[in-house]
Amino acid sequence: MSITFTRINHFHICVEPENLEEAKIFYSEILGLQLIERPDHIFETPGYWFNIGDAQLHIGVETRRHTTDRHTAMEVSDIKSARNHLEANDIEIHAQAKVAGWERFAFVDPFGNRMELLQVTGKESTSTEM
Repeated sequence: MSITFTRINHFHICVEPENLEEAKIFYSEILGLQLIERPDHIFETPGYWFNIGDAQLHIGVETRRHTTDRHTAMEVSDIKSARNHLEANDIEIHAQAKVAGWERFAFVDPFGNRMELLQVTGKESTSTEM
């Protein structure tokens, strides 16, 4: 069994809370990225989303800490198969907040990098997990 990846969906960077507006200006005005709608109602902290080619840049806030929200998200063709494959290899799966049109989960690779896998379904998530 293997996972079929289709593309990078987004990558998420974090800034200190007091630097969020400065980051928004840098990425939108200096780099020229297009600011897009972010479903703020599903997040506990503020942030911004931008289009970057055929992927997205997500900016969130967090103070420096051991665990992190920083991650790379990759689209897969079959999210259930990908989850089964990782679980069969003893990789712990972490539920993610629901985003309309995406089925998704996260895991931490053996080197401490947080990764997200998602499948774009175009419909509301049917997952009962967070």
